[in-house]
Order: sequence, then structure tokens, then C-alpha cells
Amino acid sequence: ISKQRNFSLASVNSSCLFFVIFPGNIIGSGIFVSPKGVLENSSSVGLALIVWTLTGVITAISALCYAELGVTIPKSGGDYSYVKDIFGGLAGFLRLWIAVLVIYPTNQAVIALTFANYALQPLFPSCFPPERALGLLAAVCLLLLTWINCFSVRWATRVQDVFTTGKLLALFLIIIMGIVQICQGNFYWLEPEHAFHPLQPYDVGRIALAFLQGSFAYAGWNFLNYVTEELIDPYRNLPRAIFISVPLVTFVYVFANIAYITAMSPQELIASNAVAVTFGEKLLGVMSWIMPISVALSTFGGVNGSLFTSSRLFFAGAREGHLPRLLAMIHVNRCTPIPALLFTCLSTLLMLCTSDIYTLINYVGFINYLFYGVTVAGQIVLRIKEPDIHRPIKVSLAWPVIFLIFWAFLLIFSLYSEPVVCCIGLAIMLSGVPVYLFGIYWENKPENFNSFVAKLTHLGQKLFMVVYPTEGSEDGNEDKDELAVLYNPHPTPCFHVGQGQQNTSRIMLHFGPCIYSSEGKVNH
Repeated sequence: ISKQRNFSLASVNSSCLFFVIFPGNIIGSGIFVSPKGVLENSSSVGLALIVWTLTGVITAISALCYAELGVTIPKSGGDYSYVKDIFGGLAGFLRLWIAVLVIYPTNQAVIALTFANYALQPLFPSCFPPERALGLLAAVCLLLLTWINCFSVRWATRVQDVFTTGKLLALFLIIIMGIVQICQGNFYWLEPEHAFHPLQPYDVGRIALAFLQGSFAYAGWNFLNYVTEELIDPYRNLPRAIFISVPLVTFVYVFANIAYITAMSPQELIASNAVAVTFGEKLLGVMSWIMPISVALSTFGGVNGSLFTSSRLFFAGAREGHLPRLLAMIHVNRCTPIPALLFTCLSTLLMLCTSDIYTLINYVGFINYLFYGVTVAGQIVLRIKEPDIHRPIKVSLAWPVIFLIFWAFLLIFSLYSEPVVCCIGLAIMLSGVPVYLFGIYWENKPENFNSFVAKLTHLGQKLFMVVYPTEGSEDGNEDKDELAVLYNPHPTPCFHVGQGQQNTSRIMLHFGPCIYSSEGKVNH
């Protein structure tokens, strides 16, 4: 990724495809934070393991549905592009709106808080770390990584490469120690008569929340759909990635949870805010410090990865005119998407006002699954509306139907169990309707308003020194250290931003970066 010069995966092949999906995106902080929420809501060890397994199966089904959509509508932007093309601009904008305001910031807040939990747990061995300390350390982590991503693309990718080893080391240790525990006969809570003994009465609504908690750990399975345009041979590589990575991740997650329960009782697991730390203290003795360090490294890299990849969605949204153009611009020298990174950082800091990780996971899980269902329903709608369209990958309609049945169960009972959290998410989503009507649907805006927007964009460009990136390099020059950006320090006006402003983003993206002049003109 670091060798490409426009934040794309212009030559993603089958070898790096597996690396991107498996260790880099699906496996993250979720396996270190979600086990508590899954077990607490499942009410028994056996049902919790079933939830982890079924969540992996549902993830594979939804990934197959997305694979068909990805090659039928080969656009970067993932489900945002599919929903927009199938259901129209408003539906696509709402998907983008909720992703920008809720999904990315909440995901990053959860990962940053998980980092803070594991980093501070050794300092507070007999109690939970103070909420203010958690929030402060999470904010410091977020600000530091935002600065790194703003400073250099290469630094950001190197941070990701280095810190990916943390999660792999932690999971390897957990699974190996779990196998040793089972061989020594420590599997009391895995025996059927004990595994399904309820810790509290079973409740369908809480089981739905358990699935939401588990789905957070599988987040990232749809990452490649955001860069479908740049994949080499997606017809073969997308299904291959799904068939290899999702079952393997499911195996790792189930066995990690089995390992947890061989070393501690369900009550101890639920009482711990840092499950892997408690696991290490039980089994590793004087070497228990390895576990919190490994998980802290993993989650630190997770925040960095989320910040780094979020620019793709901003780019896709700005290309369609659904986001301010400033958010799709990059620094003229450092080639980093500074406005998008700062916006994401600010919205994530607002999410850190609450340090309740599990409420945040329910929050983002409900909204994510809402749009996953809308996207998969779009697959069925597209089959009906355009049955003869070329589909290089075509799955049985049974798979989207199975997913939608599960999706309806999940949303209905989640809404029943956590009405306030779910309704707040819906309210934020619907708040995008007036924004869409005013900002996008209303095309013939007054000239004064267009001039004001142009001046704000110009001010932002001067403040952050940013321009539009090119969508690809035509000269084939691979020798430069950073993204090649065409930038003329003495630009010449090329056209005026007036009534045709709605279409200028497409022109600018196709013909190179531009910068607004003080007269409201756009210069190459």
C-alpha cells in the first residue's frame, strides 16, 4: 500500500489480498474486548461460543453477497456506492452520513479506549482504571496517530506494519496456552453440563446484543469492497479472500474464547475490562507483562489503520459530490489527507465523552447492521430490476434471504433491548435528510452562497495547503517517495465556479488537483 501514490490499492494481487483482509483488518481490538460483552449477554459459555461461530458464518454469507455486488457495480466506496446506485442518491448519502458521523468515529473511539484499558490495567491491578485516565490516554493516542498520518503516508504505513505483529503475538500466545490448559484437563466450563448452565435467565433481546458485540470483532470483512476498482482480477480474488480468511478468523476467534474460559471462570471474565491481561496473569506468571503490551500494540495499530483507510470513503463521497471537496484533498508536499484526518479526529474525540466501550459497540453495531441489511436487500432488488446485467460472480438468492432473516431478528430485538441507543443512532441517520435536501438535491443555489462556499474551500486550502489528488499516475514513474501531485505554484485560472459548481469535482478529479483562487475561480 505504501508504494502507491494515491491512497489506492492500484496493484492489489492475490498474495497481499489475504494479508490485507486477515491480519490487517478483520482481526483487531474486537477479540480483546468483545468476549466480555458476548458472554455477558449470551448468559452461558456454550451459547457464547455458538454466537461466535454463527457470527462468523453470517459474516461469510454477507461477504459473498458483497462480492457479487462488488463485481457487478465495480466502484470504490463499498456499500455506499451500491446503495447509491440501487436506491438513489438520498439512501447513499445517508449511508455516507452515518459512516462519517458515527461508524468511523465510534470504531476509532472503541479501539482507542481498548488501548487505554490494556495500557493502564497493569497500573491498576486491583481495580478498574479511572474513567478520566482512560479518556485522556485514548485522546493522546488518537492525537498522536492523527499527527503521524498527517505528517507522512510512509510513517503511517510503517506504524501499521510494526504494530500488526502485536495482535498476532497476543493471539498466538492465547491459543497455545489454551491448548496446553485443555491437555492438562482444565476444561470444566467446556463440558456440556457446565457450558450451558445459565449465569442469568436467557433473554432473546440480550442474545441479539451478544451478536452485535461479536460482530464488532469481525468488522473489516467488507474492506476490499471499498477498493474494488483497483483490485487485480476481483472475480477470482474476492471469493478466494472470503473462503480463506473468514473461516480462518472464525477459527481463531472461537479458539481464543475457548482459551479464555480454560483459565478463568465466566464470572471472572465478565468482571474483567481487559480479558487478555487477566488471562496472562492467570497463566504467564512473571511473564504476564507480555499480554498487555501485545494487546496495546495491537490496538494502537488498529487506530492507525482505521485513520489511514477512512480517506477512501471520503474520496468516494467527494467524487460523487456528497461531501465537501475539502475533505478529499491532500497536502501538496506530504500527500496526506489532512482535512479528512482532522475531521475524523475531532468527531472521534467527541465520542470519547463516554468511556463505556460496550455501549459504543452496541451503538455502532446496530447502525452497521442496519446498512448491511439495506445493501444485501439491494442485491435482491438489482436481480429483479436488471436480471440480465453481467454478474461475473453470482450467488444463490438463498444466501441474501438467510442474511436478511438474521438481520431482521438482530435489529428488532436489539431495538427492544437498547431502545435509547438504537433510536439515537436512527435519529443521527435521519438528520442527514435535511442536509441532503439542502446541500445536494437543491442544485440552483444563489450565487452568493456558491461564492461563500468557494471562499471557505479556498481558505481551507490555504490553511492546510491541500489540493485534489490525481486518481492514478499516467507516467508510470514509481520512483518518488510520496504520492505524485501535480501542483503549479503560479496557477492559471481555468474556469469559474458558478452555477455549474455541482459538476466541478468530477472534472477536477479527472484532470488533476486544483486550487481555488481568491476570485472564486479554480486553478490547475
